Amino acid sequence: MEKFIFDTAEAMGSAAAQYAVGIINQAIAQRGRAVVVLATGASQFEVYHHLVTMAVDWSKVTMFHLDEYIGLPITHPASFRKYLMERFIDRVNPLAAVHLIDGEHPDPAEECRRLGALIQASPVDVTLAGVGENGHLAFNDPPADFDTEEPYLLVNLDEACRRQQLGEGWFNSLAEVPERAISMSIRQIMKTDHLILSVPDRRKAQAIKSMLEGPISPQCPASIARNHPRCRLLLDRAAAGTGKES
Repeated sequence: MEKFIFDTAEAMGSAAAQYAVGIINQAIAQRGRAVVVLATGASQFEVYHHLVTMAVDWSKVTMFHLDEYIGLPITHPASFRKYLMERFIDRVNPLAAVHLIDGEHPDPAEECRRLGALIQASPVDVTLAGVGENGHLAFNDPPADFDTEEPYLLVNLDEACRRQQLGEGWFNSLAEVPERAISMSIRQIMKTDHLILSVPDRRKAQAIKSMLEGPISPQCPASIARNHPRCRLLLDRAAAGTGKES
């Protein structure tokens, strides 16, 4: 893992976008196509702000979605599908394919199987993600399943995760935050060729400390990223514990 610290979240997001575009364009040059996995949440605001302005032939890019709440309408402000549509998909030229997670599917297990079959046939060039206040990677809350080979899972969200979503302003009360979600699994995330983790804000400083200094353990799911051969961890000074919140 390579770690980079930036003075501001804006600079962090710009660098993450530049790294991602380099990987995407190289894949297109070599194979004529690229496959990306995109996350959501406050950690990715600056990443997408810059990513949509950069030169990429998006018509040769297939996009997968990292995680989504179960039962939350796409019209809800916290919907991750809504987030990706507004902040990325609708702001770039049409992509080759978009595989969003349908959290409203009547059979979430079937939705996991559908997405799993698609992504197993599409090796991923780069995944953009963050790290949760509880150390989660995607919606794999502690203790995360490090062993399953299923690409997508049904997961229960712990209280710390749900309180983070409330604290970031996505919901009006804890009771409104869904208790279940569909998430890409840890092993599937680790199969990406390049992993770019963008983490701003002092709220994440303890999780980052545990991720980097503690044991690699399901109790801190993001710690597994230390085993990825091409992982870049981008922090602002607040998340790195070296300065004030940007």
